[in-house]
Amino acid sequence: MTEKAKRAATREAEVGLPSGLPPGLAGSPSQVAAGSLLSVEHLSVADVAGILAMTARLERMNTAERARVLLERTIALLFYESSTRTRTSFELAAKSLGATTTLVSDKSSSIEKGESLKDTGLTLRALGAEAIVLRHPSSGAASLLARVTGLPVLNAGDGMHQHPSQALLDLRTILARLGLGGVTSQVSKARPGAPGPEAINAKTLDGVTLVITGDILHSRVARSNAMLLPRLGARVVLCGPPELLPESALGMGGGIHIERDFDRALAQADVVMMLRIQKERLAGFDLNLAEFIARYQLNAQRLAAASPNLLVLHPGPIIRGLEITGEVADGPQSAIEEQVSQGLAVRRALLARALGVAA
Repeated sequence: MTEKAKRAATREAEVGLPSGLPPGLAGSPSQVAAGSLLSVEHLSVADVAGILAMTARLERMNTAERARVLLERTIALLFYESSTRTRTSFELAAKSLGATTTLVSDKSSSIEKGESLKDTGLTLRALGAEAIVLRHPSSGAASLLARVTGLPVLNAGDGMHQHPSQALLDLRTILARLGLGGVTSQVSKARPGAPGPEAINAKTLDGVTLVITGDILHSRVARSNAMLLPRLGARVVLCGPPELLPESALGMGGGIHIERDFDRALAQADVVMMLRIQKERLAGFDLNLAEFIARYQLNAQRLAAASPNLLVLHPGPIIRGLEITGEVADGPQSAIEEQVSQGLAVRRALLARALGVAA
């Protein structure tokens, strides 16, 4: 088998595993500190409801009250990959709750000199960190860090494995825009009589179809959403070329379907999530970008042919003109900026939960 074939086989196998990792490597809640969030598979529906209920409670607090929630607590942000939205929202979330934060990146620390993840984590613990938010290019890194440090670890993205806080903020954005689960947004209100977020259950998203399109093979965001949303009743349709969406993706769980034709997928959709082409992970791939744009780009023409209420999401960063056009990203059906705002709100709740604070 050629090196290219080996890489492709490894990636395809990772997509097909329910956890995205060999059995045992993902860890389990019993092996790590309470409050850790390593994967959406560790969250029950009741856990999700509790996180969103805490998000709502923190949101209702005034600024001064909120700033006392994690007063004098210390949180470390450990980022081995570049990040704008995730890193900044976790940092602002922690500071808005009164916590002290320290940012460690691989470009400005002993990591650059070859220090291991274990030793970096133990150093942060010795310096007083009470929880660690980790972004790392290797799948399973968050689980490893949680086990060796004994601290609560929030997985801010590990390789092609998981990005659980992104799935939760995407869920809250969908609930807000569709008026479900008692969640509101600047442009929508909860449906009359809708239960609050604490009542979210396995049928909350019944009848809702989410289409995820683009580089699904390499996307931890796609994996986390595809594993979380069907448990709340959603139907998830994955769309993309075979190079970026192997059939084994169906192994991520129930409620998942594959549709190769983007226009047919959009005709079914209530929500569409566009994903960027992850050029940094495409070594050995021969992808025709012009063909990809023609078949899978979300543009004004495709949007006009879809439901007028279609909700457009994108986890960012956006590559305008590739997977989505600027006019669609900036249009009234786009909730991309709202996703960022919801990220700040949800991550407040995750930090409080990590440190055992019942807000």
